[in-house]
Amino acid sequence: MEMTVPFQLANNTPLSLSPDFILPEFKRPTLSKVFPSDSIPTIDLNDNQIDEGQGSSPLVSKISQACEEYGFFQIINHGVPKELSQKVLAVVTEFFQLPHEERAQYLTKDHTKQVKVFNYYQKYEGLGKVIMWSETFSHPWHPIEDFTHFLPTNPPQYREVFAEYAKEIGVLMDRLLSLISQGLGLEKDCLKKKIGERASLYSQANYYPPCPDPELTMGMPAHNDIVALTVLLQSEGVTGLQVIKDEKWVPVDPVPNSFVVNLADQIQVLSNGRYKSVDHRAVTNKWLPRVSLAMFYAPNNDIVIGPIEDLIDEEHPSKYRNYSYKEFMEEFYRQEGKRRRVKEAFELQH
Repeated sequence: MEMTVPFQLANNTPLSLSPDFILPEFKRPTLSKVFPSDSIPTIDLNDNQIDEGQGSSPLVSKISQACEEYGFFQIINHGVPKELSQKVLAVVTEFFQLPHEERAQYLTKDHTKQVKVFNYYQKYEGLGKVIMWSETFSHPWHPIEDFTHFLPTNPPQYREVFAEYAKEIGVLMDRLLSLISQGLGLEKDCLKKKIGERASLYSQANYYPPCPDPELTMGMPAHNDIVALTVLLQSEGVTGLQVIKDEKWVPVDPVPNSFVVNLADQIQVLSNGRYKSVDHRAVTNKWLPRVSLAMFYAPNNDIVIGPIEDLIDEEHPSKYRNYSYKEFMEEFYRQEGKRRRVKEAFELQH
């Protein structure tokens, strides 16, 4: 096998098996213990055309069960054209393959920047910082308003392709939020109203170059998504995403022409803990680069989130106190570099 040129991070560091990237032994992914036996459900969104019923349709039941048991599911027949998904992954990949100097213009450690390239890391007692084997590019998106001024002009098709993709994902997000609401026995538009009409929408593209020894590194550390809902597109033919089920890591092998839907912290809180926002991570592999593109749907800072009144009763007392999303985000940044436990900070003790 010929030697490939190591990937240069935007900050001009080459990815290499140097101490900066090698995890302490107790934090390594132990890939030999990950069995593909059980993965997350795959749900066909064409399963019933009549999802007008009040939460009684087979599709609503399947989604509800997946949200309760896994917090993750893959969807097929979702209505987003396959060519468009392929195009958006192609332009995102091209972005990461630009010379590092060109990506460096977006490099920042300032969280308030809306467009940013950064690298995840973990801090370990006595060891300092270990950088993850990946690079991340984040920027806003919107289904109808023009957001293309935020986007890079190189690759040349990036703006046009991403805008078209955002339109389609906007329609899909609405449909998912409606199905998830019905699964909780609520009105279709309940979650969308609670998260707020002016949702905070941003995307995150992650690039995971091949790694000579995947047992020593991590593409992205174990974490929960802090938003309300995530729709993830991932490269086909290469597995990296893993989720926790029954205290074991299970791989999420990409189903052709699918999306991974990931319930995030805000929906766990709104559902009063009935629906799960679970730990997931990205591991590396020896042979192929992997790209994933997450589209996030979150409340804006001044929205107050807490368990929905209709889901609280004597048997199900409120598990969380109300908080503004700004407060939640402040807690999130306070825990930077650590294994974050953000929603836990808002739990009520009974």
